[in-house]
Amino acid sequence: QVQLVESGGGLVQPGGSLRLSCACSRCIFSTSAMSWYRQAPGKERELVAQISSNGGSTTYAESVKGRFTISRDNAQKTVYLQMNSLKPEDTAVYYCNLMTVWRTSFWGQGTQVTVTT
Repeated sequence: QVQLVESGGGLVQPGGSLRLSCACSRCIFSTSAMSWYRQAPGKERELVAQISSNGGSTTYAESVKGRFTISRDNAQKTVYLQMNSLKPEDTAVYYCNLMTVWRTSFWGQGTQVTVTT
């Protein structure tokens, strides 16, 4: 069974930075697209950033462009989300998603990010 484990969340002040990691085990990582989603209280889950299997293509939500960077290390089977210039509206549970070439989707358990003074 594919397992995705996120880490790196926490409490940070506005303007601060965090780096999220998502490590995959028992998965065919190098051929899978990886994404970060987030869900704030009372809101639907939204796509934050996506990266292609070889890392050559990335997409971002308009709200995080220029502040967040998604990257991956296929040798380590890990995807990252570098979050800079954090704002209170970035507060959410962040989820890692793996999408296989067969369009099967897997989710991590989520990691909480709280941006507050």
